[in-house]
Amino acid sequence: MITAHVVYATITGNNEDIADIVTERLEDAGVKVTETEISQTDPSVFENVDICVVCPYTYDEGALPEEGLDFYEDLADEKLTGKVFGVAGSGDTFYEEYYNVSVDKFEETFEKTGATKGSESVKINLEPDEDDIKKLDAFTDQLIEKAKSLN
Repeated sequence: MITAHVVYATITGNNEDIADIVTERLEDAGVKVTETEISQTDPSVFENVDICVVCPYTYDEGALPEEGLDFYEDLADEKLTGKVFGVAGSGDTFYEEYYNVSVDKFEETFEKTGATKGSESVKINLEPDEDDIKKLDAFTDQLIEKAKSLN
C-alpha cells in the first residue's frame, strides 16, 4: 500500500483546504495518508511514507510561514531518496513577484533531499475554486503514479 503525509501551513484556511483536497484524493485512490499542521510536524515523518506533500503559504513579501521555519530548515537535512514529493500552496497575486514563492522554496529544498518530484507544483490564488480542485486532483494523481513507478 502506498503511504503519504500531507503537511500544511495556513493563516486564512486556504492551505488547509488545499491539504484537505489532496488528502481526500489520496484516500479515494486507496493511499494511507496522514495530514498535519506544519508547527506540529517534524520533517522526519517523510522518512516513513512514499509521498511527501507540503502546502505552504507565502507571507508578505516572500517570507516563509514563521511557524514552519524550523520544519523548512530541518527538511533540508532529510535524506528522502526514493520518496516522491509535491508542493501546492495558496497565495495572493496582489504580491506580484512574491506570489507563492514559498512553494518554490519548498520545492528547491525537497530537491536537496534526494526526493523525486512527482508533479509540477501548484500555485493557487486565494481559496481553491473548481478549476483549482481539478488541478489539485491531477497533481495528486501524478504523485500517486510516480510513487507506483518507484515501488
